[in-house]
Amino acid sequence: QVQLVESGGGLVQAGGSLRLSCTASEIFFRFNFMGWYRQAPGKQRDLVALIRTGGTTNYADSVKGRFTISRDNAKNTVYLQMNSLKPEDTAVYYCNANSDLHDYWGQGTQVTVSS
Repeated sequence: QVQLVESGGGLVQAGGSLRLSCTASEIFFRFNFMGWYRQAPGKQRDLVALIRTGGTTNYADSVKGRFTISRDNAKNTVYLQMNSLKPEDTAVYYCNANSDLHDYWGQGTQVTVSS
């Protein structure tokens, strides 16, 4: 069973920065991609950013230019650097690892941006 351990959430003022980390219990290249999703209260879980095995990335329009996803292959870790945070970025952020057979999820980490 793949385990994803997240860290780095917290409370920050608008305009501030946070970096989320997600460490997988298995080698990154086992997955098609790894990414971050977020879910605000009463809303669906939406993709924030993902990084594929080959290194290409995708971002939600709402975070382009502010968030950056990256990875450290040696540590099986994916990062989400979040800059210029806005109150509307407030949500629980979930790490995801996608394989051909299964989607794996982390436990979620709360990000709260105060105005």
